[in-house]
Amino acid sequence: MSLDKPHVFYENAGRGVILCQPRATDQIIMSKDQLDVYRDWLGIKEPNRPLNFYQLLRLRAFEDNPAQIRENYRKLNTHVRKFASGDFLAESQALLNELAKAMLCLTDTTRKQEYDVLLGRKIDTAKARRSLEEILVGNGLVPAERMKQVKSYADAVGIDLQEAVLQQKIETASPEAVMLAYAESIGLPFISVEDVGVDENIAVQINPNTARQHSFVPLMVDRGQLLLASPKPVNPDVEEELKMTFEMPVRSTICTQNDINAAIARYYPRDAVQMVQKGQATTATASKKSSKPAQNEPSEPMTPEEIKNRWQTALVSLNFSTIVTFALLYFLKIPRSIQSSTTMAILLFIASAVVVGLPVAYAVWNKLTR
Repeated sequence: MSLDKPHVFYENAGRGVILCQPRATDQIIMSKDQLDVYRDWLGIKEPNRPLNFYQLLRLRAFEDNPAQIRENYRKLNTHVRKFASGDFLAESQALLNELAKAMLCLTDTTRKQEYDVLLGRKIDTAKARRSLEEILVGNGLVPAERMKQVKSYADAVGIDLQEAVLQQKIETASPEAVMLAYAESIGLPFISVEDVGVDENIAVQINPNTARQHSFVPLMVDRGQLLLASPKPVNPDVEEELKMTFEMPVRSTICTQNDINAAIARYYPRDAVQMVQKGQATTATASKKSSKPAQNEPSEPMTPEEIKNRWQTALVSLNFSTIVTFALLYFLKIPRSIQSSTTMAILLFIASAVVVGLPVAYAVWNKLTR
């Protein structure tokens, strides 16, 4: 098949990567046997194999800036996805996995140090990791004066600093930038679930209720570890449960809340029915066209957020019913004997509100919780 060589050229520009368009004279005919994905797709001229992670991501040796590592990864990931079809599907997927594993290693503080030592780097163990506040202020995401207000808000509400920054909706602090800073502050990789992808073979072996309740999805198995994506490090008890299920260590990676919401909606919808067995897993979707639904089957537990939303809906329905009742009492002709008695009018109003409002609220609650 006709193939540009290498479709897009990469040139060093300081520590970054520039993508240049190919020339017509660069087109050649190439077979799978001739293909070198590192040379022909990534433009890497280094002949020695295997490449280290810095070479693979076209970074300077021992690059420490997570933002730069991630930027190079995303450019290369986007480029390689152009080949993810036709005769080169398997080769492109294998290279995408290599790029993802390289990025995950180099943005994980602990693993990066271990990897750098293997490459001969002398690590300064006295160098302290920056706090989230230092990263946000130092990178210009949150002004120093504004940070004081954000911290006060976080303390008053009882939430983490990164959540407070996101809720304050500071113009210079995008959700991705804030979560990238948060990941750096706790020494974990920051990823985009869409870029890395979810291992569907692993996803079907995880209980949907657990994934939804603790907001995580499985990414892949890397170096004998199961990697999870979540806006926060996954609960240790859940990690231990997954460790026993898959018989391997579990490690968290950080992503945005929108990212995990989209992934959970796709892989763990509310109507997913899961059966998890060791060595065998099946996932089915409950049929909405069932001729006779099972009335006695227990419904799956709701998350605290879902319970809160449904209580609010039921209370709104109760208030609406009360208003309607008051309007009826106001416009209807009430006997003078009752009108002359303020107490009786109030009692009639309360009784009517209870009679009308409570059944409506219960009906709404019952409908939503089925």
